Amino acid sequence: MHLKVGDLIVYPAHGVGRIESIEDEKKNEGGHRFVKIKILDNGMQIMIPARNVTEVGLRPLISKKDVTGLYKQLKTPPVFAEASNWNRRHRHYLDKLKTGSISDVCDVLRELMTMRGEKELSFGERKLLDTARSLLIKEVDMVTSRKEERISQELDSFFPPPKVTSA
Repeated sequence: MHLKVGDLIVYPAHGVGRIESIEDEKKNEGGHRFVKIKILDNGMQIMIPARNVTEVGLRPLISKKDVTGLYKQLKTPPVFAEASNWNRRHRHYLDKLKTGSISDVCDVLRELMTMRGEKELSFGERKLLDTARSLLIKEVDMVTSRKEERISQELDSFFPPPKVTSA
């Protein structure tokens, strides 16, 4: 992956960022090249050794054409793995979000949005849902220039309303 200052990229589980600099750092007899990224959503600064960008899952933004495919994926009913306890499910979803794959983010979002229509989600599930939703919305916003609110409404239209239990 060829990176240059100013490029927009996606850093897994953190979202869209901009490459602020590519710096050589000399230490003792060796040196390393680092890519400095600023996450646009929260301003977090991340430095990654240039040789590790592939391993950490850094990737370019999706294209406008990809959005149609992602929406189609979201509208397809999920195939849930065999029932597992919430801890395994949580770990599974976290692992998927960490891959950096937008398809994996869509899988997590689709499954949690579907579950949300059937039962009230736990705190941890709601947090993962918010993370997946935010990652997808922000990336789609960047490539389509549509407002986040509109994208959020589009996503909501693909799924049943949340299940609310009375206290």
